[in-house]
Amino acid sequence: MSTTVPPADPAGDPLLAATGEQAWIEVIQKMDEVYNDLLQYEVALEEKNAALEESHQFIESVLASMSDILIVCDRNGGIEEVNPSLCHFAGKSAEQLARTPVFDLFADEVERSKARDLFARYAREGVHDCEFFLRAGDGSTVPVSMNCTPRVSQTGKLMGVVVTGRPVGELRKAYQALRQAHDDLKRTQSQLLHAEKMVSLGRLVAGVAHELNNPISFVLGNVLSLQRYAGRLGSYLEAVHGGRTDSLPALRQELRIDRILADMPQLIDGMIEGAERTRDIVDALKRFSAVDKAAPEEVDVNEVIERSVRWVTQSASGKFTVDLDLPAKMRCRGSSGQLQQVAMNLVQNACDATAGQPAAHLAISGELADGRLRVRFADNGPGIPEANLAHLFEPFFTTKPVGQGTGLGLSISYGIVERHGGSLAARNRPGGGAEFILTLPVESR
Repeated sequence: MSTTVPPADPAGDPLLAATGEQAWIEVIQKMDEVYNDLLQYEVALEEKNAALEESHQFIESVLASMSDILIVCDRNGGIEEVNPSLCHFAGKSAEQLARTPVFDLFADEVERSKARDLFARYAREGVHDCEFFLRAGDGSTVPVSMNCTPRVSQTGKLMGVVVTGRPVGELRKAYQALRQAHDDLKRTQSQLLHAEKMVSLGRLVAGVAHELNNPISFVLGNVLSLQRYAGRLGSYLEAVHGGRTDSLPALRQELRIDRILADMPQLIDGMIEGAERTRDIVDALKRFSAVDKAAPEEVDVNEVIERSVRWVTQSASGKFTVDLDLPAKMRCRGSSGQLQQVAMNLVQNACDATAGQPAAHLAISGELADGRLRVRFADNGPGIPEANLAHLFEPFFTTKPVGQGTGLGLSISYGIVERHGGSLAARNRPGGGAEFILTLPVESR
């Protein structure tokens, strides 16, 4: 006799019921976790897709904006990708060019053979700035400067090459435009330099006129004396030729002929000295105002500085004194006119800076050391504001009122000194006032 056992009723067993509910809770939690992971994965995937699309658009925009032609080839020379510049050059679409040999773009078989040989030998090293003739879309032959760069995989395997090129005609046009701009810049710089010279020259007219006045007045005085002496000598010679020998001794004493004869050599020497002094002043003025194109020459720096000081102080309004303490025979090699422009600019700036001082003063001292000469221009003015020190030698920078400064003097002076192999610096002195330091290489003898 068999007995049938009824199935267990979970509801009737509290332990079994609790176990079943816990299992369902764990399953639901796992499903939630998997769902959350799927959501996060989907979000991350969408972000990466968006970044990939943005990167793709960026690369396409760069390729489209390139003026140079670009060709991506496989290792056998088949075209895989081109940019719009090549399509425009070849007169074909990217689809027409795809999977065709890159060598078909070259003008003839000679150029194709040359390109095959060069790319085969130097594919891994790259080819730079090689000129080939390509066949344009209109059938013309165009010289192109080309570069070839290898494409390698992460394992170092050669995958192909990237070829870029630019028509040589465009390069020549760009070079000509660059050369023209360079020539224009040099011409403008020369004009600015000459204009600044003329501005400085205008300020010095009064000083030069004053310096010329002394020798000219001296020559004029001696000429007037000789004119009077000529009249007396004429009267005496008339008496000699007239046969009045009995009255000659008295006439000689009356006309002071002996004094005239003794005085004439001194008068003539004075006139020669005055004329030479005038000639030197005019020559210095011409050297300063002329555009210097001559070869470098030996320059007496002492003479340049002394002449600059003399011209500026004589044209300065008010009392402006300058003390000179320069060693003998300071010489360098270069342009006397250009270096005089530098010295005059520094002296003139010191004169302007000390205009409000009760006793305007500039001390110029020099020294020779280590194959270089160093000249210091130290004034007793208010000094240079710290904020302006870094901008002093910049073009068009000036602290003077409008109409009183071009802002080019120090900038041009800085360039002149640099071209002479020296340096020009500025600083404020601890005791007050500004100091400019001019350094130049000494002329080797």
